[in-house]
Amino acid sequence: MSAPGHGDVTRLLQSWSGGNQQALSELLPFVYRELHLLAAAYIRRERHDHTLQPTALIHEAYLRMVDQTHVHSETRAQFFGIAANLMRQILVNHAEHHRAAKRGNGNKISLEDAAGATLDRDPDIIALDEALDKLAILEPRQGRIVELRFFGGLTEEEIAGVIGVSRTTVKREWRIARAVLYQLCATVESRT
Repeated sequence: MSAPGHGDVTRLLQSWSGGNQQALSELLPFVYRELHLLAAAYIRRERHDHTLQPTALIHEAYLRMVDQTHVHSETRAQFFGIAANLMRQILVNHAEHHRAAKRGNGNKISLEDAAGATLDRDPDIIALDEALDKLAILEPRQGRIVELRFFGGLTEEEIAGVIGVSRTTVKREWRIARAVLYQLCATVESRT
């Protein structure tokens, strides 16, 4: 299949946002490679014996996208934001099931690259999810920036376009959010 033009992807995203589920099926081949790279990056952050594969993660996210009745995704960045959110939910669900079965420490992921700092150990994905939920309550824009950057792999410029602020604001909020998120992860983990 030949690579789509910018207009093709935009047209398909707008059609999907308008309720045309067939447009998502047509869009998937165009964005599959990027989704696979994103999913593979997530899986690399997981524990070494993680059983979920990138392809399965993409397919599960796709099935959840198909089930959504109202979607607002007219740009590439918005689409990958939705995909990132769904992949995050899938990984958290997978970690919760693993934890329930093993009664262990759950999945480990690294925030080192995202935060530019290190912890004594990597946070548990369930603790990270809970901390991100708390951050989103405290500072909704910071929560969204972390989700789009860390889970969605979007650039500062793409995030700025998605949430409607300047790149400078995204950069500043990202820096603050990382510090707050580390504190929240530590608090959540200390309770478990």
